Amino acid sequence: MSDRKLKNKPKQHDFKKEFASHRYALLLHNDDHNLFDFVVESLVEVCGHDCIQAEQCATIAHYKGKCCIKNGEFELLNGMKEQLNRKGLSATIEIE
Repeated sequence: MSDRKLKNKPKQHDFKKEFASHRYALLLHNDDHNLFDFVVESLVEVCGHDCIQAEQCATIAHYKGKCCIKNGEFELLNGMKEQLNRKGLSATIEIE
């Protein structure tokens, strides 16, 4: 009888596994506070962009309101997001 209960037991959802299986996008949002050069320098420092890539991302965010600046796993992107936020930049993470 106890074996039957184990077989019929509903499976628990593994949120940690699901969380790790998604790819994420780090977004930079436009703001009216930071200078363009500061944003570029921050993207180079925090995200490892070269100057041209950082300038392009800053320009896209300025004109379109936001720009995807990095893709990857949540933990890596979350660290970058926090660093950018500490610098006063507006950054968020979305599931791709």
